[in-house]
Amino acid sequence: QVQLVESGGDFVQPGGSLTLSCTASGFRVENYAVGWFRLNSRNLREGVSCISALDDTTYDAEFVKGRFTISRDPAKNTVYLQMNNLQEEDTSLYTCGALYRKTAQYMCVPRGQYDAWGQGQRVTVTS
Repeated sequence: QVQLVESGGDFVQPGGSLTLSCTASGFRVENYAVGWFRLNSRNLREGVSCISALDDTTYDAEFVKGRFTISRDPAKNTVYLQMNNLQEEDTSLYTCGALYRKTAQYMCVPRGQYDAWGQGQRVTVTS
């Protein structure tokens, strides 16, 4: 069974940090592009950070550059999103998705269908 399970969502103060995890089962993450997405203020899905299949090329949305870092640990079959200097506007539901053998830039464009899709983690940034 192909599955993605996220963890790490929490409440955090502005300026704080969180790390989200996206663990795969039923497939190897290194063969897939994996991306983190969130819902924006208009409730539209937007790509946050993505990593290519087969190499470590990454792509970050402008609004997270310099603050968020995506990485992959094949030994744990997990992709991480390290989020630093969180701001209130980063509050959202964060979900990871995977597509077979795609690039990071391709992955970060929201699409209607994914090979695997997680259940989401709530990140709330509040003072």
